[in-house]
Amino acid sequence: MNGFSGEFFGTMILILIGCGCSASVNLKRNYATGSGWWFVCASWGLAVTMGVYVAGFLGSQGHLNPAVTIPFAVFGLFPWHQVLPYLAGQFLGAFVGAALVVVQYHPQFAVTKPDAGNSVGIFATRPAIKAPLFNFLSEVIATFAFIFILLNLGNFTVGIKPFIVGLVITVIGTGLGSTTGFALNPARDWSPRFAYTILPVPNKAAAEWSYAWVPMCGPLAGGLLACALESMVA
Repeated sequence: MNGFSGEFFGTMILILIGCGCSASVNLKRNYATGSGWWFVCASWGLAVTMGVYVAGFLGSQGHLNPAVTIPFAVFGLFPWHQVLPYLAGQFLGAFVGAALVVVQYHPQFAVTKPDAGNSVGIFATRPAIKAPLFNFLSEVIATFAFIFILLNLGNFTVGIKPFIVGLVITVIGTGLGSTTGFALNPARDWSPRFAYTILPVPNKAAAEWSYAWVPMCGPLAGGLLACALESMVA
């Protein structure tokens, strides 16, 4: 239960702050409306930092991400019997975090039409240029870099390491993330996308599920490649 609780609340905080940032930037009549890419990347980085701190304190390893949990298990870095509790915590926590964003920004959703910024992109990722193969490769490359760095940080829930993880997310976003919005994390994309689909969000547009295979498969492939390389060079 410690693993589930840590991953649930850590991922909830991650999505509450991260998707909250996206809502703040994209919806009308916010003080941060129209803020730039650096604001987005730094906010998501700090969202991950805070999520990892919460998860670690509550007894999990602070994965917050199936693209960490599953590849780590495949390569013997994480016990298989904990995989399902971790995944359940990640996906459920991400959904609750997204639901809280709907409540927090409900008045702003109500005054923002789809053509003015009210889109699934607040909750999930979308490509800057729709090119499915290259969108997939973008997620593979970005997640590979992220997971490979994580593997060389050791226990990333202790000391200032969660802050370093946040810096990694920020620089991945600025350096590699502007092509697809850098999902890096299937739970971060699918659960908020599902929340946007089923919750009564005012003025909402399509959830764009036809694209959702990219932020699911790309990060998992990138994580597996990173763990495979680490196992060969370590």
